[in-house]
Amino acid sequence: MSNKVLLTTLNAKYIHTNLAIRLLYSLNKHHKGLEWKEFSIKEDLNEIANYCKDFEVIAFSCYIWNITQTLETAKLIKQKNKNAKILLGGPEVSYDWEDVICREEVDYIIYGEGENPFSEFINSYPNVNTINGLIRKENEQTIVNPPGKNFDIKLYEDIMPYAHDKPEELKNKVLYIETSRGCPYKCEFCLASLDNKVRYLPDKHIKNTLLYLINNGRVIKFLDRTFNIKKDFTLDIFKFILANRKPNNIFQFEITADILHPEIIKFINEEAPKNLFRFEIGIQSVNQKANLEVSRKQNFEKTKDIIKQVENKVELHLDLIVGMAYDYMNDIKHSFEEVFKLFAPELQLGFLKFLKGTPVRHKHQEHGFKFDAAPPYQIIESNYLSKKELEQIVNLEHALEIYWNDKRATNTLKYVCNKYGIFDFLIGLGSYFKQVSDFHKFSLFDIYQILNDYSVKQFPQDIVLKELIAVDYYLHFKVKPKELILSEIPKNKKFELINKLGLNHHKYRFVMLPLSFNFKLAQNQNIIEKQNQTLIIQYNGSSKAELLTEVV
Repeated sequence: MSNKVLLTTLNAKYIHTNLAIRLLYSLNKHHKGLEWKEFSIKEDLNEIANYCKDFEVIAFSCYIWNITQTLETAKLIKQKNKNAKILLGGPEVSYDWEDVICREEVDYIIYGEGENPFSEFINSYPNVNTINGLIRKENEQTIVNPPGKNFDIKLYEDIMPYAHDKPEELKNKVLYIETSRGCPYKCEFCLASLDNKVRYLPDKHIKNTLLYLINNGRVIKFLDRTFNIKKDFTLDIFKFILANRKPNNIFQFEITADILHPEIIKFINEEAPKNLFRFEIGIQSVNQKANLEVSRKQNFEKTKDIIKQVENKVELHLDLIVGMAYDYMNDIKHSFEEVFKLFAPELQLGFLKFLKGTPVRHKHQEHGFKFDAAPPYQIIESNYLSKKELEQIVNLEHALEIYWNDKRATNTLKYVCNKYGIFDFLIGLGSYFKQVSDFHKFSLFDIYQILNDYSVKQFPQDIVLKELIAVDYYLHFKVKPKELILSEIPKNKKFELINKLGLNHHKYRFVMLPLSFNFKLAQNQNIIEKQNQTLIIQYNGSSKAELLTEVV
């Protein structure tokens, strides 16, 4: 086929990369007329359509985050060139595709793994009637050809999917690599559960790709659904990374914590530099009944123990899911409280999504689930959670992102967690924030003022809470900010301390706060010990404020 074919996708963000179209291009680059290009969903769709319109076939890689914009772009392409053909592939069109193929702007869909059908398609076009894994239209009828065979991934041995990128453009992007396909687990909310046979890509392909990404990129994310299934494989990749890594590299893996082998834990603690590895751990719920209903097996106590064993060496990202069957409001509160107490740098609170093809979508009526008909198919209500309760948790999630995940009030929220309970506090804070501001448009000063105002209303007698909010505020800036929440000590006492401690006031700026407790003890051990002291914070103007010392 010499026709012009474009492999493309609309990424969620500019910094993301799409591995699928790179693999398909690398396998088929010898075909004359084949090109590839990425866009993002935030770009002007009309401009994207203008770029695509002169190709005979435009092949889109489709996901939950881009299907709406992809179909809009396809419609625009057809308006500009009625003869252009639109071919869709990817997880979002591999299941429940009936409402997609019936659209005028869609000509073909590849369902399932794309390698074999796509190669056959560009070899045979326009005679594509016999291609397995293809859905097509003929005389206003939809024809579904039989499923295609899984691709022989041994054929990737000499393929390096990023070979056709400009190396200088990779540094500021998230780069993805897969070492295996499939997942041994059967969690019913996840598409990976539909492929329980785990297949590993060739070792040569994995290491050549990984080495290239190490040398040319910074953030490297492994797409494997459970990276640590095989101990020896995991250790081999970790050792390869340590032998070849560059100073700024970060490597992210999805792991199942309660099966993390003791040898891997030992290796991490003895060999790995701090925060070189980032582990994404899906806890989802502490409620065992809710987990079992979606065929998920998990030992939370063991998971918690493993997290404690690696937390000083690995940056942790923990995930919870709101909305599963048998998870009532009190169950969600319990899960959230228990997981928050681990104080992972990032806690993601997701909402149950009814992805096309998943068992949880097919069984939704059993539990009274109602979900949005449009992507991302998020839960609206169920027999276990009302709309109002879900709205409250949405407010909590916004507050969690603003104050904890963005590291703006870490000390404050640890204190709240230990003294009052974090779930109800964040629900209230999120609700108050929504009343007085906008979750997507606010200043840094707004953030701390809102936190302080809410805390004063809830706990007017708690001086320590007010002081911690002030400390979090002053520690967040690179340049000394305007005074807020807590006033500094008098100027004459400040200059006395500067001279006494020999501080360089020509090079740095300082904030000196009067506190009623030992801050270092609170920060490091979550213990509040009454002690009048002055906390000194130093600003250099280029990096975040530094906690300098405490003076009793």
